[in-house]
Amino acid sequence: MKKILIIDDEVNVALLLSKFLTRNGFDVATAATGASGLEFLKNGGYDLVLCDFRLEDTDGREMLKSIKTQYPKTGVIIITGYSDIKMAVELIKMGAYDYITKPLYPDEILNTINKAFETHHALVDEPAAAVTVTKPTNGKKPQLPNTDFVVGTSKAAKELMRQIELVAPTNYSVIILGESGTGKESAAKNIHLHSQRANMPFIAMDCGSLTKELAASEFFGHEKGSFTGALYTKIGHFEMANGGTLFLDEVGNLSYDIQAALLRTVQERKVKRIGSTKEIDLDVRIIIATNENLQDGISKGRFREDLYHRFNEFTIYMPALRELGTDIMLLANHFLQIANNELGRNVTGFSPEVEECFMNYRWAGNIRELKNVVRRATLITEGDIIPLKALPLEISNYKSTPAAAVVAEPVAVSVPVYEPVAAAKEARHDLKNAAQEAEYDTILKVLREVNFNKTKAAEILNIDRKTLYNKMKAINLGK
Repeated sequence: MKKILIIDDEVNVALLLSKFLTRNGFDVATAATGASGLEFLKNGGYDLVLCDFRLEDTDGREMLKSIKTQYPKTGVIIITGYSDIKMAVELIKMGAYDYITKPLYPDEILNTINKAFETHHALVDEPAAAVTVTKPTNGKKPQLPNTDFVVGTSKAAKELMRQIELVAPTNYSVIILGESGTGKESAAKNIHLHSQRANMPFIAMDCGSLTKELAASEFFGHEKGSFTGALYTKIGHFEMANGGTLFLDEVGNLSYDIQAALLRTVQERKVKRIGSTKEIDLDVRIIIATNENLQDGISKGRFREDLYHRFNEFTIYMPALRELGTDIMLLANHFLQIANNELGRNVTGFSPEVEECFMNYRWAGNIRELKNVVRRATLITEGDIIPLKALPLEISNYKSTPAAAVVAEPVAVSVPVYEPVAAAKEARHDLKNAAQEAEYDTILKVLREVNFNKTKAAEILNIDRKTLYNKMKAINLGK
C-alpha cells in the first residue's frame, strides 16, 4: 500500500483529504506544520507528499528543498491557491511532480496522484537493458546521480551505451526505436542524466493513452474557464519540461491535427496555453519513442513527414531481449533481487532448466515480460531455487525453431497458446479465479499478436484504451 503524507495547516482540508485517499486505498498521515511533516518523513518512509504551499512555519519552496535533499525518492505535489500558480510552476522545475489548486476536486487529486506513481514506476522500476550511468573518467565531468539501470556486457548492450553517451551531451532530438518492453523510456531517462540538463525536469508523456480531446490540454496546458470543464489552470507537459527533457512515448498514435500543433511548438520553441494569448518561450529537448515504423505511417498519411524530420536528428535502436545473449540471465537475477525485496523472500537463483528456457525463449514482451515472469515465479517458488514448474507453460514448453533463432526478425511472430500460470500451482476451482486467469490469458495473447500495440489490442478486445491500461496494471503487465 502506497504511503502518502499530507502537510496542511487547514485541519479540515487535511482531514477530508485523508479520508478520501484512505477510501481509495492509500495509507495516509497528516501533519499541520512543516516541522512535524519532516518528523513524519524521518520516521515513516512515505512515497508521496501533498504539501500546502503556505504553511504556518514555512513555505512550499523550503519544504521541497528539504524533502528532495533528505528523501530524494519521495514525490512531492504542491497544494496552492490560484494566486500562487507562478510559484508552483517554479517548484515543478525544482523537482515537484505537479501542483493542484484550491478549491480541491476529488477527481483531479486522485488523477494527479495516480499519474505521479505511474511516472515514478516508469522511471525507477523498469530498467533499460544494458544501460548504466557511468562514472566520469576525468575530473571535468560532473558526477551523475546513481540510477537503477542494469549494466550489460553483450555487444548489443555496449553499442547501445556508446550511442547514449555520444548523443547525450548534445541538444539533438532523439528517436528511440524498439519493440515494446525493451526499456525505451529508461534509455531516454539515461540520456537526460548524461546531458547538461540532468538537474532539470525529465517529463514523460504517454501519447498512446491520450484522447484527441485531451491531447492539446496535456501538451500545452489551459487557463481556468477556457472550455467547459476547465475548472482550474493546468500547466502542460511542454511548460513543465522547460529547461529539461520531454519524453514522448508512442508518438505514432497522435492524431494528425495534434501533430500539426506539435510541429508549430517544436519549430518556434514557444507554447501558448489554451485560452491564453501569452506565448511562453521554451528550451526543451525532445526524445520520442515508438515501436512502429513512422516512415510507413508517413507513406499512409498517418504521420506528418515534416514533424518526423524535426524529431529525427539522431536515432537509437533498443535491442530486443533475445539479442542480449547472457545479459538475459543478468537481468533475470536483477529482477529476482527486486522480487525478493518486494515479497520478503530469499530465493537465491534459477535451476539449470529455467536458465535454458530463458535463453531459448523468444521473449515477445522483452524486458517487461521477463520481469513479470520472474516476479510471478518468485511468488510461486517454495524453496531456494526457482524450478521449471514455476514458469508459465508457454515458456517451459517453448521449443526454439530456426525462425525463432533469427534475432534480427521483426517481432510479429506466432506465439504459442498461453496456459495459465495457475497450472503450476495447486488447482483452483472457484469461478472468480478462473475468470481472472482466462482474462489474463486473453489479454496477453492479443497483446503479443499485435506486438504490444495497445491501440490495436483494445480494438481487438472491443474495449477502450483506458480499460485496457487498467486491466494491464491490475495483472502487472506494465503500462
